[in-house]
Amino acid sequence: MSGIKHNKPEDAQEPPRYRLHKTVALVGMMGAGKTAVGRAVAAKLGAPFLDSDAEIEAAANLSVPEIFTRDGEPFFRRRETEVIARLLAEERCILSTGGGAFLAEVNRDNIAAYGVALWLDAPLDLLWNRVRYKDSRPLLRTKDPKATLSALYHDRVPLYRLADLSVPCEPRLSIEAMAERVIDKLLTRPDVLERVDA
Repeated sequence: MSGIKHNKPEDAQEPPRYRLHKTVALVGMMGAGKTAVGRAVAAKLGAPFLDSDAEIEAAANLSVPEIFTRDGEPFFRRRETEVIARLLAEERCILSTGGGAFLAEVNRDNIAAYGVALWLDAPLDLLWNRVRYKDSRPLLRTKDPKATLSALYHDRVPLYRLADLSVPCEPRLSIEAMAERVIDKLLTRPDVLERVDA
């Protein structure tokens, strides 16, 4: 060891540091970006990222579409509630939930008790552009998937509006820009997120 101190240039910016006080459950429609944006938010906060659908798939050793086909939606929703409750009880994290998770009152109650719900509010046209070519959405395996998506959207939005926080999604925004928008919104709630820069 030379004992020489290496000073950082005065204009070098340290990335902001944060303290996450509660789990943030991202809610919203399929295609809203809960997984992609959630991963980016978690990386910026230095927090764990968890995805309830991925956890269900790992436990079942099946994909979500396969679970829907083999066991049906009611079975999937029961497993989803169990997994979300378990994840909320573990370490504070950014949690991506499935599009239908927030519709169940038990999930809304659990999220309110252990964390905070943040709705990624994406317009219908943006959602359709993102999901139209994907075959991984079991609820859209219908004769008219666009009409199905529209019906789901109109049924679900009133419940998503019950989330504690919401962030509008825009087609022009990158994942990074959306993550910054989410963090800015979370910082309006010091009980959820604080900057701890030295």
